[in-house]
Amino acid sequence: MRDTSLVYLLDGAGRVLLGRKRRGMGVGKWNGFGGKIEPGETMRQCAARELREESGITVRPEDLDLAADLYFDQPSDGRWSHGGMVYFVRKWQGVPHLSEEMEPRWFSLDQLPYEEMWEADRIWLPQLLAGKQLRGTILFAPDGDHVIQSIFQEVHLDEKK
Repeated sequence: MRDTSLVYLLDGAGRVLLGRKRRGMGVGKWNGFGGKIEPGETMRQCAARELREESGITVRPEDLDLAADLYFDQPSDGRWSHGGMVYFVRKWQGVPHLSEEMEPRWFSLDQLPYEEMWEADRIWLPQLLAGKQLRGTILFAPDGDHVIQSIFQEVHLDEKK
């Protein structure tokens, strides 16, 4: 299992930047930007690197606000299971652009395409956007898409992660 990061840009005008996955796991789904941590990186460095690679947006790791510490588990396939830190960021440089991995697009917070997102995102993302910080576990069915159980606790997260 390798830990992952996930970043959502919030523009202060009631919009969030999502990316439609163009290849790999989750192709066609709208999501935040992120991926696997590399050796020697902190989670914040991972999040900043993945955001830059997938959207062209540059952020300082210290400007990332930790919103959730999640564990995604698929009991039928342990290779799929991973921990994930979810961040919001409100300060960045650059304009989002199409990459090999993602097609970025701004969405109004009240018109997110939940029906085209991971089923689990529909459960926890609205809570984060409402200002909660969460720690939780999501268990997926063997198909890797449908949620069979989710457990969340509202917490105050250590901003150092």
